[in-house]
Amino acid sequence: MAFPANKFSDYHAHLYFDENSLAHATQLRDRVYNQLGLYVGNLNTRLVGPHPQWSFQISFTGEQFDMFLPWIDKNRNGLSVLLHPVTGDDLIDHSDYASWLGQPLTLKLSIFDAE
Repeated sequence: MAFPANKFSDYHAHLYFDENSLAHATQLRDRVYNQLGLYVGNLNTRLVGPHPQWSFQISFTGEQFDMFLPWIDKNRNGLSVLLHPVTGDDLIDHSDYASWLGQPLTLKLSIFDAE
């Protein structure tokens, strides 16, 4: 699989899950924090922001990019993962600069219209 190019200094990954994959997502979140030492956000079991499913966020840098992407791809177990840089422009980050591991989901980008 070809991963996106590493062109930015900071990134977010959003891992999507549902009731059936909650246990795996919880375990994966713990592993990202404990094994990789990356920042992980709340395990959201409600919809937040532009995200159309339950999710949690992982923050990583361009220096961690080449380590993290193959690891998360190997361990996501079929879950969809949104990857995007953090440039300060949420709309572009979540659309033009976004890439996916697994099945892409349709984000609610209209929430960024008011920014």
